[in-house]
Amino acid sequence: MGKVKVKKKDARIDMTAMSDVTVLLLIFFLLTSTFLQKEPVTVITPESVSEDKVPDSKLMTVLVSPKGQVYMELIGTVDTTVMSSENLRKNALGKMCEKYNVKLTAKEVKDFSKMNSFGVPMKNLKQWLDLNSDDRDKALKEGPGIPIAMTEYNGKTTEFQDWVKAVSEVMESAGEAQDIRDGKGIAIKADATTPYRMVELVMNNLQSINRNKFTLMTALKKEEEK
Repeated sequence: MGKVKVKKKDARIDMTAMSDVTVLLLIFFLLTSTFLQKEPVTVITPESVSEDKVPDSKLMTVLVSPKGQVYMELIGTVDTTVMSSENLRKNALGKMCEKYNVKLTAKEVKDFSKMNSFGVPMKNLKQWLDLNSDDRDKALKEGPGIPIAMTEYNGKTTEFQDWVKAVSEVMESAGEAQDIRDGKGIAIKADATTPYRMVELVMNNLQSINRNKFTLMTALKKEEEK
């Protein structure tokens, strides 16, 4: 009697559901991720053993280059309220333009609100905003940065101090100034080779307008170096 042959069937796994889940996860991570923003200059911070973390929202970062140029980075809240990053930059810019009588177009204001970093004198701001992206980056690296001085001069504050005040006022009006008062909302990020004199200038400028609490950003020292 011959053997009955069982017909073989190809094994097939339906991957449709898994593909859908993968795409949804990818979209979720793209929408919720915070991408690193390009900085005007490369800054390698000095090492320390401190493990305190700098907040990733409601933060004003003062970037000091090895050449002593001063830049600022403004980050608001992660949502789309009045304290979003774009609104924070736009409203702070409005206060500075009013103080220094600088007239900008709606497009220039919008372009500025999307920039993570900036650092040009107010008298050069409009000209800088009219440049293309590559020329803006080049101008930042080669420019003087935000004007800064040791203390008040003839009763007038420096442009750096005015930026700090403008940002603080915007955060205050949105009810988000507590971090500034506690020192968590202001961070100084300087290169390991930046002359201490320039870092001291930044700290003196902050203290002269009663911003006595701030954070110094450092890289975590390796275990074997402690």
